[in-house]
Amino acid sequence: MSASAARTDGRTWAMLPVLCGAIFLEGIDVAMLNVALPSIRDDLGLSTGMLSGVISAYVLGYGGFMLLGGRAADLLGRRRVFLAWLVVFMLFSGLGGFATEGWMLLVSRFVTGVASAFMAPAGLALITGAFPAGPARTRALGIYAGTAAGGFTLGLVAGGLLTSLGWRWVFFAPVALSALILAAAVPLVREPDAPGPRTPGGFDLAGSFAVTGAMLLLAYGTVRLEHPGEGTGTTAAVFAAGAALLAVFAAIERTSRSPLVRLGLLRSAALVRTDVSALLFLAAFAGFQFVLTLYLQDLRGWTTWQTGLAMLALGVDVVLAPTLTPYLVGRFGNTRVLFGGLVLAALAYGLFLPLGPDWAYALMFPLMLLLGVAFALVYGPLTMAATDGVDEREHGVAGGLLYTAIQFGMALGLSAVTAVQVAALGDAGSAAARMDALRTALTVPFAAALLAVAVTAFGFRTRRRAARRSDAVPEGRVPSAV
Repeated sequence: MSASAARTDGRTWAMLPVLCGAIFLEGIDVAMLNVALPSIRDDLGLSTGMLSGVISAYVLGYGGFMLLGGRAADLLGRRRVFLAWLVVFMLFSGLGGFATEGWMLLVSRFVTGVASAFMAPAGLALITGAFPAGPARTRALGIYAGTAAGGFTLGLVAGGLLTSLGWRWVFFAPVALSALILAAAVPLVREPDAPGPRTPGGFDLAGSFAVTGAMLLLAYGTVRLEHPGEGTGTTAAVFAAGAALLAVFAAIERTSRSPLVRLGLLRSAALVRTDVSALLFLAAFAGFQFVLTLYLQDLRGWTTWQTGLAMLALGVDVVLAPTLTPYLVGRFGNTRVLFGGLVLAALAYGLFLPLGPDWAYALMFPLMLLLGVAFALVYGPLTMAATDGVDEREHGVAGGLLYTAIQFGMALGLSAVTAVQVAALGDAGSAAARMDALRTALTVPFAAALLAVAVTAFGFRTRRRAARRSDAVPEGRVPSAV
């Protein structure tokens, strides 16, 4: 870091709310649309398959182009990529608001997914580049991660309110927010001082095509898991083709002079554990959120607005993530805070397993509050860990890996609980059978959270072995991430 980069001045801190606004925009955009889907279906007369495609289109765009987005940020400049794709996000969100046919929604969601795939790693790399490693970066990433988590939870409430005014506002509201963020970003967001020469080389076109094709196929296969009875052989073939393209991508990267993802980066056990933990944790959260929405609306008859308000307890992370989490990370280190948050999440999901058809909200509220605390303790440390120990010139790619794991985790969690719920329900249609199917589906987030706990615990053992081999640990050093 240069002397100017090491100095965290007022303009740097003024840039943080702009970048937080962008990551909040991405989270709230997805959550609001999920709430509005039934209204969109009724108004435009969409089939169930087309409605599912609206969600899948965003997943395909986001998951398919994330690694390319991270590399573009490293090569072309983080500020340039961030601003350009923010404009694209704004324009195509507006297209969704004017949609009169299903295909217009598909195009809108796919391109906004691609835009998010470029914006997210660029935004994370802007923060890690602007704030020097240490307390300032820990605090900044805590605020950033808390804002991102808040978008997922508060989006449900905002979506319920906007849908009551008309579903098109779910698309127009992000346009207005994007315009405000863009107006502030142009004067405030600056390219961080580089720690050395910019990452050499150009775009690895062959690798880009291979990994983008692989990600698109794997995302499509994941979405197909939601319909276990429809073409199991086709779904297996899609996954096989995606895996084959990943093997081709790895072969290309070994010989490329300017690889899209330097394979040495993937040899970092800490980075792999971070991304696997992120995938499992977000899979659990997305799956649980979907099951709870079905429970409250289909079985209990609650409105979208009432459901959104009920889940507001999850939004406690908006307060805790930027305040409590950075303090705990500075005091105990990323690994311990992350492990504690995952244990709390697994405990909350486990306590939800005996969910009954007449549970009082007073019983559910403390469990959702516990999940909100867990989210605050997990999401921030995962974001901090994503670039820990990675050369700053590769922070865009590292951020791309993290957000790819997050997006695939959410898609996988949703698909898994849907498949389990459909299989458990079978042909039965009674309220008791639907309740039993939802309880069975709740085992998915519980199992995913337990696996995440196990992955992080393995990181503890690795760190202890490394500590025994080390002669000394520099005093005052913050323990490294996962």
